[in-house]
Amino acid sequence: MDISLIPQFGGLLMTVIAFVVALSVIVAVHEYGHYIVGRWSGIKAEVFSLGFGPVLWSRHDQHGTKWQIAALPFGGYVKFLGDSNAASAKDEDVVYGLSDEEARHSMHGAPLWARSATVAAGPIFNFILSILVFAGVVLWQGQVAEPLTVGSFHDMPGEMQQELREGDEVIAIGGVQVPAFEDRAAFRDFGDAVPVEPVLDYDIRREAREMRVRGPYPYPPMVRQLSPQSSAYDIGMKVGDVITEVDGEPIFAFEQLRERVESGEGKPLLLSVWRDGEMLEFSLVPRRVDEPQEEGGYKTSWRIGIAGGLMFEPATETAGVGTALWEGVIQTERIIEGSISGLWHMVTGAISSCNMSGPIGIAQVSGAMASQGAASFIWFIAVLSTAVGLLNLFPVPVLDGGHLVFYAYEAVAGRPPSDRALRALMTIGLTLILSLMVFALSNDLFCP
Repeated sequence: MDISLIPQFGGLLMTVIAFVVALSVIVAVHEYGHYIVGRWSGIKAEVFSLGFGPVLWSRHDQHGTKWQIAALPFGGYVKFLGDSNAASAKDEDVVYGLSDEEARHSMHGAPLWARSATVAAGPIFNFILSILVFAGVVLWQGQVAEPLTVGSFHDMPGEMQQELREGDEVIAIGGVQVPAFEDRAAFRDFGDAVPVEPVLDYDIRREAREMRVRGPYPYPPMVRQLSPQSSAYDIGMKVGDVITEVDGEPIFAFEQLRERVESGEGKPLLLSVWRDGEMLEFSLVPRRVDEPQEEGGYKTSWRIGIAGGLMFEPATETAGVGTALWEGVIQTERIIEGSISGLWHMVTGAISSCNMSGPIGIAQVSGAMASQGAASFIWFIAVLSTAVGLLNLFPVPVLDGGHLVFYAYEAVAGRPPSDRALRALMTIGLTLILSLMVFALSNDLFCP
């Protein structure tokens, strides 16, 4: 037996399990939204299925709904009374055989408001899941205290001039005033304005007394975040790694690392990396990445897939529930805006279509985020839940958005589209979705 295959198998198993868990959570929440709002609206759910194919387990509840887990854990559905399949196509033999009272409890005979609310509930529940997860993270981690205060220091290589202490309130660094941390744009400008020097003056407040001390450049070349499917991730770099040299030249600032990556325009780089007291060497090739810009649009840059941060962990304070929920709403909104912008720029050719991942790519990211810890994985589930909710609102027959378009037509015309028109549109919609899936899968297989 070739035991060298065990790590690869373990990584594959982690990827599959993480993908199935993430997808199952998102699908369960989405379908439960359809189910519970449908039940509240008087529409009878006959089957609630997590997965497709042969049924592994099932039970009936007091409302007559069959809850089941099926063998293929790559989706799920709710089958309402009168549905012929998971896409809520009409079962004409059943629907036309129902009495008026029975038809009221079917998906096709219920009032327009009930059907619309039931269909819209799936994506809305996905958004609610995302908001609650993001809010939960804020409540758990707390929010950065104002003014910016030193919480704890990260482990760094070698000796450095460090006169800062935990609990110091940082007023200015290198003569540049520190703005409110919550003002992301101002804080980003502050980071750009700090002089790139190995030792700087820090104006601080310590025990109610203002003073000036010396300390290192605040943004070291440390890996604080690691992007899945990046060159740094692929070669085995880890969060906490500190890059000390690039191609043999010492660096002390994250900005220096960024300049070396961008100026190299894709040429291989040799990195000397400090990790837990040990020096390692990595060779990697930066990749072209399309990045969204604050002012709108995208910029193509060379990246290796790491993000930096302050040399210390800022002190935090407990966030209020309202503040946490608002942060959850803002984060969900950012993902929606970024997704729509990215799709538009792909359609117009402004950025590469390789930015769209298929099931293999999503599975790989699931495994990568799970390997970085539970917090990263849960955060990824929230991001993916937002994306799934948004995708389902697209006005494509078969998707929830397509059904809502049909209901909007019914509201305006006073009658639903004909059964023949619905069948034709559903076929077109299914073809579009399958084509998109094939396209995304080809990206997973052939994009660099």
